[in-house]
Order: sequence, then structure tokens, then C-alpha cells
Amino acid sequence: MAGYFRNQWPDDPGIRSHYCTPQVLDLCDRLGLRYVFGLSKNSRLAENILPLEASTAERYARHPGQKQRRFKTFSYAARSWSKPRRVIARVEVSPRGRDTRYIVTNLEGGRGKHLYEKVYSARGQAENHIKAWKAHLAADRTSCSKANANQMRLMLHGAAYWIWWTLRAACPKRSPWRRTQFDTLRLNLVKLAATIVEKKTRIIVTLPASCSRQGLLRFLFHALAPPEPA
Repeated sequence: MAGYFRNQWPDDPGIRSHYCTPQVLDLCDRLGLRYVFGLSKNSRLAENILPLEASTAERYARHPGQKQRRFKTFSYAARSWSKPRRVIARVEVSPRGRDTRYIVTNLEGGRGKHLYEKVYSARGQAENHIKAWKAHLAADRTSCSKANANQMRLMLHGAAYWIWWTLRAACPKRSPWRRTQFDTLRLNLVKLAATIVEKKTRIIVTLPASCSRQGLLRFLFHALAPPEPA
């Protein structure tokens, strides 16, 4: 298994997950797999970062409204663990209050800030992709009685995902549309009242004068238009 992971993802830093159990930690160590797991809070962990939480709260008090985020790395061993491991605490104080989280890793190098924000948190983007595919495109509706029909449904949902992805990627780079969810794009760019006239060489789309997205739609039509034949 370890060889399979290394061959498939030679440059990947390891397993990133929100689920951590002693059995999984020991298995990864035994197989030589690198990992970064989310770690549940407890009073013993909290003892290691009490001064950091207090000083971070003081910083926020001096700069109210400006989010403060700091990190601390220390060695920790739960009673159910077979050995001490490297733990990274992320302490954050913002207008929403105080929030402290932990990760455990067997990666030796790298600063705690980098491992938390660039390695562990990267899994969040993958979860957003899955959420968009299931929640916004209803890709989990496989209620057909035959497996082939359900497989075709999944293929169609996959094609729809890439269509929306292409549309969002074509939006202006610095606009909020490049980060918006697919259902928001659908409501603002597709579910519109328009007159469509199909001619021999082109299709004319006439939008109402009150359409507030006319500029963006024109931009997308030009950005996604096929190249002119040579």
C-alpha cells in the first residue's frame, strides 16, 4: 500500500484528513506513510497553548476587528497513542470569537503555519469540489433501477461540472464570480429571461434592458466563443 501511494503521488506531502484514530496513526507509521490529521480538542492539549491564546487575545484587543492567527508546535502523546507525536496548534481570535484547532503529523520539516495552511487546509478545496458536484448539481441522484443508467447519470453530472467549471474560470480574474458557487452562477447567469433567435450562421440572444449582468454575459460570450475559422 505504501508503495502504491508513493508511485501514484510521488510529490504529494502525504495523507490529509480530518479523522484521526490511534489505529490509523500506527498503520501509517508502520507503512511509512506521511500524514497530517486533524486532532480533537482536549484539556491536555489546551494546557500547551494557554499562554499563546492569552497573548493572541491581547493582540486582538490592541487591534480590534483585525483577525489574529498564530501557531505553536509541540510534542504530545495521548494515552491511547503508542508514542509521542508532533502536534501543531492554530490559535485564532477574530470578530467571531476565539477558535483553536490542532493537527498531528509525522512530517519533520516545515513550519507549523505552512503545514496547517498549505498542506492540511488544502483538503478543504477538495471537499468544496465534492460539495459543488453533489449539492449544486445533484450528482448523488442515482435512483435508476439499472446500474448502466446510473452510470450514465454520473457521466452527465460530471460533464455538467466541467461546463460550470469552464464558465467560472472564464469570468474576470479579479471578480468575485471566479470564486462563487455553481448554484449562484446558475441563478445569475443562466436562469434569465431572454429572447433567442437562431439564424443560419449565428445565434442572437436578446436580454431585457433591466438585466444587471449584461456586461458579464457579453464578456463570457466573447471569452468562450470558438476561434474564427482560418
